[in-house]
Amino acid sequence: MLLAIDTATSWTGLALHDGEAVLVEWGWRARNTQTVALAPAIQQMLSQAAATPADLQAVAVALGPGSYTGLRVGMGLAKGIALANQVPLVGIPTLAILAAAFGELPGRLLLVAEAGRTRISAALYQWQKRHGWQNRQQPFNTTWDELLTQLAAQADSPIYFAGEIEPGAAKIIRNRSRQFHLVAAASHPRRAGYLAELGWQRLRKNQPDDPASLIPLYLRDV
Repeated sequence: MLLAIDTATSWTGLALHDGEAVLVEWGWRARNTQTVALAPAIQQMLSQAAATPADLQAVAVALGPGSYTGLRVGMGLAKGIALANQVPLVGIPTLAILAAAFGELPGRLLLVAEAGRTRISAALYQWQKRHGWQNRQQPFNTTWDELLTQLAAQADSPIYFAGEIEPGAAKIIRNRSRQFHLVAAASHPRRAGYLAELGWQRLRKNQPDDPASLIPLYLRDV
């Protein structure tokens, strides 16, 4: 059984996956409560699945980008659980978790996550038939105004937006270009079940991370 932990932003996700299916999956907006709420939530989730920490075979954690505090909380607890139970640990990029939820779209996919202080982390993805959504560039920190100005200059084909998009930003996106489209609102939150799936894929390839050297992906503003 693999435990997935995503605290990269204020949106928090947990999941238990037995390698074949998701057993339990939770997602909620934790705001500033992750430090005190995360460990009890994991214990409650294990209880709901009639499992204990001894049943865990691996841990997957959202690697970033995201908020400094959120990434630190999730990474610290994930490392502690993995080391205490002597199981593999896998770090998965935040936007890759979101990308895994989408099938092919008739255009590019722009994914965003909160970065704190009105900033966002973003990356543009392109669909590849054999590999699904692949990022065309490394994630970067920006603002909505900077991002949309940059994208509008190269919007010669549809761009679909997904991730942590506030209502004000959604309105601006709709009005900025006819090539800009928002995916359904229910598709915007990251699902820890996909983090778990990606974690199992890495483990099947025998590609765990070293808990001693694994660190969150923090992005600096450019």
